[in-house]
Amino acid sequence: MRLLVLGGTVFLGHTVAAEALRRGHEVVCAARGTGGEVPAGARLLRLDRNEPDGLAPLRDERFDAVVDVATVSYPWVRDAVRVLGPNAGHWTFVSTGNVYADAVTLGQTEAAPLLAPRQVDGSTPDGDPDLYGAVKVASENEVLEHLGDRAFIVRAGLITGPNDRSDRFGYWPGRFARGGRVLLPPTEGQLTQHIDVRDLAAWIIDAGERRVTGVYNGICPPRPLTEFLDEIREILAPADTETVTATEKQLQDNEVQYWGGPRSMPLWLPPTHLGFAARDASAAIAAGLRIRPFEDAVRGALAVEEELGFDRERKSGLTPAQEKEILDKLQA
Repeated sequence: MRLLVLGGTVFLGHTVAAEALRRGHEVVCAARGTGGEVPAGARLLRLDRNEPDGLAPLRDERFDAVVDVATVSYPWVRDAVRVLGPNAGHWTFVSTGNVYADAVTLGQTEAAPLLAPRQVDGSTPDGDPDLYGAVKVASENEVLEHLGDRAFIVRAGLITGPNDRSDRFGYWPGRFARGGRVLLPPTEGQLTQHIDVRDLAAWIIDAGERRVTGVYNGICPPRPLTEFLDEIREILAPADTETVTATEKQLQDNEVQYWGGPRSMPLWLPPTHLGFAARDASAAIAAGLRIRPFEDAVRGALAVEEELGFDRERKSGLTPAQEKEILDKLQA
């Protein structure tokens, strides 16, 4: 199979390219080449999708499958579909669970209502929290309108695993591995779910090989957040590890944020977003998505934490000093 990855230098795109090469496919990665290196064996075609006619070097090339991991630019997706789509046998577009309008209801399927589409380049924040999802909706619509019978759309949730730099999932393996007193958020009634980047990449290549089409929630089945944290503790924590569960008010009084970002409790969600991490994954599982053992995903995330260093300035979670400060206040 001759595969084009629009991207291929970082995280998911790089993992997709590497998995295709492992299976013996020919891989071309089209990217600026500023974010990192493509996997050994892949051909890097340097281009900039922001430039007028930036995809011109690929206009006459034919590919058995194309994978587009464009983040938040509708013009990028539109141009790729219209320039490269006519010569592509199969088209994967990586979308997001943020496309859904309802973030409260648990167990929603791919048929749930979506946000209103926005046909913009959303790479520059404008203060709209739904912009990311709205741009992805517009991008999905473009793919389905022009390539519907060849399109495989993956609404990915939280992507974890090797080379994840978001610090969200990895916070908990890293924290439990250090032991001591561990601050936890209130978890009653909360579900969580994720997808290891290696599993997502393997499924994307499977889809290109088998010509799988349709729209899917690319995520593992949801599970209670309490169970998720307990299992990480069982896998990694020293025997004398203690946990301290704070109330929502206690965390808010200490300026601890939900979900992600600096000074946060990763994966903890407000009542208005409990459905965000509780999507129905049954269609994806039926379509061939295979989920690796949880311990494998946890140890993969821990390897990233160890590589980056536990005491670094975090993109998500609490630093050791911040956590100790809060724990001392709660004890007092």
